[in-house]
Amino acid sequence: MRKAKSPGRGTLAQTCERPYPAAPMPLNARQTPSPRGRDPLGWCLLLVALFEALVLWRIGTPTRYYFDEIHYVPAALKLLDLIPANREHPLFGKEVIAGLIHLLGDRPLAWRLGPALFGGLGLFAFARLNWHLTQRRRATIAATALLATNFMWFVQSRIAMLDMISAGLCMVGLWQFAAALRARNTGPARLHLIASGLALGLCLGAKWSAAPALMMPGLAFLILRLRETGPLRIGRRGAGPIKGITLTEAALWLGLVPLAVYWATYLPAMFYPHHAVSPWGVIEQHELMIRLQDSVKKPHPYRTYWYQWVADWRGIWYLFENVDGAQRGIVMIGNPLSMIAGLFALGWGLWAAAFRRRWDVLAIVVLYAACLGMWIVNGKPVQFYYHYLLPGAFLMAVLALALDALWDRRGRWPKIATGVMVLALALFVLFYPILSGWPLPFKSAYNFWMWLPSWR
Repeated sequence: MRKAKSPGRGTLAQTCERPYPAAPMPLNARQTPSPRGRDPLGWCLLLVALFEALVLWRIGTPTRYYFDEIHYVPAALKLLDLIPANREHPLFGKEVIAGLIHLLGDRPLAWRLGPALFGGLGLFAFARLNWHLTQRRRATIAATALLATNFMWFVQSRIAMLDMISAGLCMVGLWQFAAALRARNTGPARLHLIASGLALGLCLGAKWSAAPALMMPGLAFLILRLRETGPLRIGRRGAGPIKGITLTEAALWLGLVPLAVYWATYLPAMFYPHHAVSPWGVIEQHELMIRLQDSVKKPHPYRTYWYQWVADWRGIWYLFENVDGAQRGIVMIGNPLSMIAGLFALGWGLWAAAFRRRWDVLAIVVLYAACLGMWIVNGKPVQFYYHYLLPGAFLMAVLALALDALWDRRGRWPKIATGVMVLALALFVLFYPILSGWPLPFKSAYNFWMWLPSWR
């Protein structure tokens, strides 16, 4: 890979490309703009707008509940009347659905609008996270397009479940932390840290699936500070990674604030006429939630394991029946090209982190491993492919960086990288009918897309 020219002090991306060990540089605003190009904000906004338009188009079909909407929409309706329901999950995701039902009425648009909006917000935040972390224009645009078309992000944005609300806020929290590291002054950096803490708390208040990713900003701040000061001088004033932000203040915004926000999401439950949540009974409440989650042990036909998610081996049919006057299908599966190509990119990412000092790649690989690792060690008896939503998103970021490295090479490699991108986008178009519930001409037409027996 050709090294970029380094004008003056280098960015994190430039530091990562050095083939020799170098003292790691903190990510802060005193670094010069990246030679990889200007901020691709306009392109990212365009991609997010196209994605959101496609998500919202015919989002009211089917006109009745499908898949896990049978759990979450009724729970949101009961929440409006302060009746406990679906107590195994936190409240914020159901509060979003309930609020939109209150505003728009009990209809499909209201059920699904929350996840749809958070899907678009999460995609934009993912784009900004990639830019602030890598400062690579092509990689940022590629990552945004890959996530928009990896099937999972689109399908989950169109169903009234909690996962997209949580995932979207997770991306916002990570983006705001990365923006704080890039901020030019202490004041803006502090505002970004506050926004990060708020988003992380709401994310956890929607669903616990993102918990490993939510720990990363605080850990990253601590590690970067230790690398600058060493363990004996970690409390030294004026140290990085954000000048003017002490370790204590960072712990406030990235630790205490998220916990306080998470606690606040339970406020409606504290006013239940029956079985109200005690403001101080945090431990008892979470013991109950864990017991309820672990109580689901009956085998489910769509139960899968983490290695099946990684291999894109088996997904979930969210819908397959005659509804609203036509045979329709909605399958939750990963884009077979980008999800498998992403596994090869992971191998490259480990090599790039170890031998090219690509700390930006390492950060994303760690996010992928942490979010997937939770499900590997998790004792929850029944798990599903949609639990791969966040790891699959970070996988797209690694793939984009690998393709960016190929575009930097000579010979056939740039064409191969472009071919991967084009084919991934083409597969999204090809599979669109069974990602969106498009009317099928006849019942067995779904066989056209069932390339593997395990997908059926």
